[in-house]
Amino acid sequence: MPPDPLILAFDTSAAHCAAAVLSGGTLLAEAQEEMAKGQAERLFPLLGDLLARAGAGWGDLAALAVGVGPGNFTGVRISVAAARGLALSLRVPAIGVSMLEALAHGQPRPCVTLIDARRDQLYLQMFGDRPAGPILTGADGLGGLAPGTIFVGHGAADAALRHRGRAAEPVYRPAEAMARFAAEILASGPPVARPAPLYLRPADAAPARDLPPALLP
Repeated sequence: MPPDPLILAFDTSAAHCAAAVLSGGTLLAEAQEEMAKGQAERLFPLLGDLLARAGAGWGDLAALAVGVGPGNFTGVRISVAAARGLALSLRVPAIGVSMLEALAHGQPRPCVTLIDARRDQLYLQMFGDRPAGPILTGADGLGGLAPGTIFVGHGAADAALRHRGRAAEPVYRPAEAMARFAAEILASGPPVARPAPLYLRPADAAPARDLPPALLP
């Protein structure tokens, strides 16, 4: 087995099932299968296949990295629940990484990452000297940006043109970026918090109008 800590990363927050196995700075195996549904059934077979390709087993893992959103509500829950269960059974840390952080990984600063939130809105996060959390905003919600800011993600070219910046492609695909981000977190010490879904807007489903049936004693 490789001497460096082995990290398994996976993400189902978008219309894909993505995973990667990283050891040190070396990507041992990676896959991204586009799919609008079926991630729950596909995730564990895909993870098993990738570990086999990397010449590793579940017991060799030092940590997990998981995509926490923002994105599809069901997809986010699938990955986060899987990561929490695996972390508990394998006794390894699980590190939550947002897709906005994954898009920014390896990019120069200042950098703005963008994800389509539909309804003419964007999930957005700014990365620079001062930390800023992710937000849900309209396309006109960007302001006060330094010239030359890097834009990555949905509508990056248009945003760069409006704000005198520069559009760039992601340096890594999502799962590999999450694994590399997690490796940096691990290098600074073991994480404490468990991964949790990053929801920036309420669920679309409306609550049921009928009262639930009464349970007999």
